Amino acid sequence: MASHVQAHRRQPDRAPGVLHRAAPGTVPKRTATARIGGRRALSRWRLCSAVTFVLFCAILLLFFSSDVFYVRSIQVRGNNHITRAEVFAYADIADYHMFWLDPEQIRQSVLRSASIADIAVELGWPPNLITIIVQERQPAIVWTEAGDETWIDLQGRVMQARAEMPNLLRVNLIAGDYGGPRPSAEDFTGDMVLGALRLKEILPAGEHLSFHPIHGLGWTNELGWQVWMGSDSAAVMSEKVKMYHALVENIISRAIPIAELNIANPDAPFYSVIWGL
Repeated sequence: MASHVQAHRRQPDRAPGVLHRAAPGTVPKRTATARIGGRRALSRWRLCSAVTFVLFCAILLLFFSSDVFYVRSIQVRGNNHITRAEVFAYADIADYHMFWLDPEQIRQSVLRSASIADIAVELGWPPNLITIIVQERQPAIVWTEAGDETWIDLQGRVMQARAEMPNLLRVNLIAGDYGGPRPSAEDFTGDMVLGALRLKEILPAGEHLSFHPIHGLGWTNELGWQVWMGSDSAAVMSEKVKMYHALVENIISRAIPIAELNIANPDAPFYSVIWGL
């Protein structure tokens, strides 16, 4: 009885999994097709990379072999007195390749010139690789010594005289028999420049200032007197100018024939009388 029941027991719905070998030609050749496509893509990528590399090398070769990418000259704007050749020499970039140009380094190099207050550097492409925009220092007075001229600006900075400037105040060094160190343009400070310009307001037409190592700034006034005012700032010089006018009025009222009026020391002004008149 048991064997009969076992013989009629329901069979399971799923048969055990059995791996059957597929018949030849019944499986799609997907793996082979993917490999061929991958090889073609790899070949195209390698070709593109090779072309890109060759083009890059060609461009580099062009950049480093063509003369147009090397600095042979520069453009300069804003200059009135300093020449383009001088700016180029100060920049110190002749024969540099454009890849090695540093605008800040160029700026610092050009600022070595005493005639230049500031510059701006613009980098471009051939033919105008470099443009330098210059801001020159403006002279305030002309210092003269033995026929040589030097410009001095409002801050007392000394620079080369580059042109005739007839409208500028001239300060002529007069050392005479003075045996001490001779002053130079470098000794003329910004305060002294402003003081000299204050005196310009009372100078006779066409008159210039003299500079003595001891007496400072002076000139010959309309009365023929040699006047010395020392070397002071504009504020102190303004007080000395007031004293000068008061002394002149007093001396004229007393009809004193003098040759020299010295106000270098405002606490002890003095004058020299012409004897024998």
